[in-house]
Amino acid sequence: MITKLQLHWQIIICMILGTILGTYYNQIDFINNQSYTLIVLLGDIFVRLLKMVIVPLIFTSIIIGISSIKNQSKIGRLGLKTFIYYMCTSLFAILIGLTLANVIQPGVGAVTIDQVGAYDTSKLSTSNSILDILKRMIPTNPIEALAKGDILGVIFFALFFGVMMNFSPSDSRSTIKKIIKSIYDIILKMTQAIIKCAPIGVLGLMTKTVSNTGLSIFKELGMYALTIGLGLSIHLFIVLPLIIFVFVRVNPTIHFKAMATAMVTAFSTSSSSATLPVTMKCVNENVKASNETTSFVLPMGATINMDGTALYECAGVLFIAQALGIQLDASQQFIVVITALLASVGAAGIPSAGLVMLFIVTDAVGLKSDAVALWVGSMLAIDRPLDMFRTMVNITSDSVGAAVIAKSEGEKLY
Repeated sequence: MITKLQLHWQIIICMILGTILGTYYNQIDFINNQSYTLIVLLGDIFVRLLKMVIVPLIFTSIIIGISSIKNQSKIGRLGLKTFIYYMCTSLFAILIGLTLANVIQPGVGAVTIDQVGAYDTSKLSTSNSILDILKRMIPTNPIEALAKGDILGVIFFALFFGVMMNFSPSDSRSTIKKIIKSIYDIILKMTQAIIKCAPIGVLGLMTKTVSNTGLSIFKELGMYALTIGLGLSIHLFIVLPLIIFVFVRVNPTIHFKAMATAMVTAFSTSSSSATLPVTMKCVNENVKASNETTSFVLPMGATINMDGTALYECAGVLFIAQALGIQLDASQQFIVVITALLASVGAAGIPSAGLVMLFIVTDAVGLKSDAVALWVGSMLAIDRPLDMFRTMVNITSDSVGAAVIAKSEGEKLY
């Protein structure tokens, strides 16, 4: 019976079932429970399958997208529009987080770090500087970038490859394009098969999340979670719908319905990159944006357009400062805004990657004590549900960007 429902309804049902199972396993010793191990394995396999197609999908889709543009001036035009949209929406998100953190002040009067019970932060790694993010965009070895899944490096190489392919002799260009298009078509077939398994994967992911964190864990950092959640809600339900209404001239609910499957998948997987195949499918088939625009805009958006992550990093740093009794002045908060914007661009599209990038922002304003690391570690306790929400915001913003840019190119949508 459930298989007759639309995919996003199947996913929602499995999310609810996973929450119920996770609550049950949270009450017992589930470590050696065979049924728990099997259910969680299903979620892990689903995520690995999605990640398996990410790099080849991004690489081939960008090349196909650029090589399909007959008018070479359009490449620069699309690139400029995409860059402006991504930077503006990320900046909007950061300012929302900054405003709410200053108004609500979630860290003022927070419990001490000893009461929270910090997580071990030794496993977290940080970049040495913001320049590392910029340098990572240009791979010294593109094959290594492909093998390691360095998405920024893959995108840069694919863009460069696609542009230069348009200037190669017609015979060789045609041959290379046919080969890459064939690979792209096969990857899409693989992706469609994997997406059909989403409900089962979501069941495993939700069971694992709830069984490990439980429901009581949200009480400890409630004000912090409320601030982030409120900021994400404002961006998702006010800012992005306004952009759709003003620039696309369509009822925002139509766009949300078109992206329902991708939004639910993003919420359950907490990975913009893993959700990319679903996002591209929804934008192509439901929003009716051309493959030319979709293949150009969405792969970059999955890596460099992190609205939810940017908002979270900004509000998170202010929360830590307030919890430590430190009031950041206007100039320091400006540094937070700029650094959060750059750090969100370099955040990998994988679960909780933004939490690692948070260290870059805290370092930028001089928050480098052990207490800062302990607070960041404690935030891991409630990061999963917040990560799920901000990932949904990230991919929704990507899809809105694709719609806005497609509309500006004269495409007929929906």
